[in-house]
Amino acid sequence: MKFLDLCKVYIRSGGGGSGCVSFRREKFIEFGGPDGGDGGNGGSVWAEAVEGLNTLIDFRYQQHFFAKSGQPGMGNQKTGKTGDDIVLRVPVGTEIIDEDEETVLADLVEVGQKVLLAKGGNGGFGNLHFKTSTNRAPARANPGQEGVERTIWLRLKLIADAGLVGLPNAGKSTFLAAVSNARPKIADYPFTTLVPNLGVVGVDGQEFVMADIPGLIEGASEGRGLGDQFLAHVERCSVLLHLVDGTSSTITKDYRTIVGELEAYADELADKPRILAMNKIDALDKKTIGTRKRALEKASGGQVHLISGATGDGIKDVLRAIHAEIMEDRKSRMPVEVKPWQP
Repeated sequence: MKFLDLCKVYIRSGGGGSGCVSFRREKFIEFGGPDGGDGGNGGSVWAEAVEGLNTLIDFRYQQHFFAKSGQPGMGNQKTGKTGDDIVLRVPVGTEIIDEDEETVLADLVEVGQKVLLAKGGNGGFGNLHFKTSTNRAPARANPGQEGVERTIWLRLKLIADAGLVGLPNAGKSTFLAAVSNARPKIADYPFTTLVPNLGVVGVDGQEFVMADIPGLIEGASEGRGLGDQFLAHVERCSVLLHLVDGTSSTITKDYRTIVGELEAYADELADKPRILAMNKIDALDKKTIGTRKRALEKASGGQVHLISGATGDGIKDVLRAIHAEIMEDRKSRMPVEVKPWQP
């Protein structure tokens, strides 16, 4: 299945049916009078977050969604049929953005969450509605209200607890394959990963979701390489795991490159908790490992984990550190219980 995380769609709600002008005319009925029914309401356009989807590819092949209009009213006090609604089924984590590509209309982060995008027009009143004590035979009816037509953007941000960031070939896909059942493409050339991958990671009987995004390079914020278009998928993460290739001779520069791109993308992402790990230690001797670890610690000002995605060395400790950050973030988001005042 192809991955698509941004698309443009055109929606239009149905217009309301017009009211009916009708008079009761039956044989042997002495008194007639108006009996025109109201028009039916137009169908609305909704968006709903559903399970089982992780891409917006369906909206590449269908961009137009038009709800049905309501039917006109009829004689004998018959109301027109209401138009059918249209529901856009989107993956969990989808943002609904206005045509200006800036205003967020809704953020669907839970299964079953539903939002109204375009309300259907109301049906017009028939002439029966205008009957009064002084106007016994009204010859007027209202037209139905027109539907709403608008253009919106759908932007998907994957729901994950932890995100993997790093330069191409830092070993992110190898790490994800080692700690989960995900099977991302792994090869010995840059930009092997072209789309984000999700994996469920287990440690000490606990599980969390980890996202692997394509590697960043210097100038990604300016559109170089694959750019920073996939960083949106780690915006919702509680913690980022920054992998640095231990076999690189410019290890501190590699570290600063990723930090710089995160800061250029958004302050919120740059301030997110990060765990730094030097990968591929299985290909280094002890002296080189110690030298490069100290260089990274000096550059980052924090702890550096030593791991190997290929052999599994140090992975458990990193996963425990990630899980601790996730739990800390969840606790901070829990509503504070306010105890009732007592004298």
